[in-house]
Amino acid sequence: MTMKIYQEDLDWAVSQGLITAEQANALWNALSQRNSKRPQFNFSNIAFYFGALIVISAMTWFMTLAWESFGGSGLFLLASIYALCFVLAGSNLWRQQEMKTPGGLLFTIAVSLTPLAIYGLQRTTGFWTQGDPGTYQDFYIWIKGSWFLMELGTIIAGLVAIKFVRFPFLTAPIAFSLYFMSMDITPLLFGEKTYTWQLRLLVSLWFGIACIVIAYLVDIRTRRRDGDYSFWLYLFGLLAFWFGLTLMGDSNEFQKFIYCLINLGLMLLSVLLKRKVFIVFGGMGVFGYLGHLAYNVFHNAILFPFALTVLGLFTIYLGTLYQRNSRNIELFLERLLPDTLRRLLPRE
Repeated sequence: MTMKIYQEDLDWAVSQGLITAEQANALWNALSQRNSKRPQFNFSNIAFYFGALIVISAMTWFMTLAWESFGGSGLFLLASIYALCFVLAGSNLWRQQEMKTPGGLLFTIAVSLTPLAIYGLQRTTGFWTQGDPGTYQDFYIWIKGSWFLMELGTIIAGLVAIKFVRFPFLTAPIAFSLYFMSMDITPLLFGEKTYTWQLRLLVSLWFGIACIVIAYLVDIRTRRRDGDYSFWLYLFGLLAFWFGLTLMGDSNEFQKFIYCLINLGLMLLSVLLKRKVFIVFGGMGVFGYLGHLAYNVFHNAILFPFALTVLGLFTIYLGTLYQRNSRNIELFLERLLPDTLRRLLPRE
């Protein structure tokens, strides 16, 4: 369980006679120095991340068709030179100047250039896994099996980078590529003309489960105070899983009820794994199921809105109880698990 400590808290401890003023000052200085190397929500870090997002967007989503005039070899050369410059600059900031955040972001930008470099190389050689997919802009719009190598290359580049540079945000392009791969791998496996919408959703669902499992394995092997290496994997894994599950749909009311239970399970996992992203997707799923009940099953039932009101108020009441006793509830749920499972929970 994380907790923020302010200098006023130490002053209170001094007033209560728990520690001396000298101990409070020494402890505050030590904690300040320890936290100085961690990512913080301040203007400089906002500027770092916002600037990196602009550069990444310029080289990905906002890449104009005019760049196609460079040809495949030109795009490959430009992307490689850009990436090399970002790696060199990032290495200087990371190692020589001890500026971890801007240095790590420059490495992330370099990894984000991998799809463009591979696209240029494929455009030059004419080698596509499933026919010419179109321009580079289409990579972020259309689902095609020929994008697979671009996604695979980005994942490999990200893994290589994170091996040498322990920067959690490097998992973002890896997770993003995995999410795209969950869509593009379907036509590659089953053929562009034979795969159906339902088949694609099924592949997305199982791919999302695999991504969540990978995120969990990363989560239990790292401590979040050293950087959150699994957040983006959880996020894009849940995107692939939840949308695959939700868009499948079914007229069977029992299966819709199972869908609601799965989303309730996601909300429970958010408590065990201490991940708010699970409760977001789970809450959307439960709310969608309640909407289905209101508009389709009980649309003529006068008392249904009142029942939902009572349910909503009861949920708010449960929320207040949880806020007051969150740690005790988490410990209670953990005690219900066998020791072997309890040891598998992520460490904060």
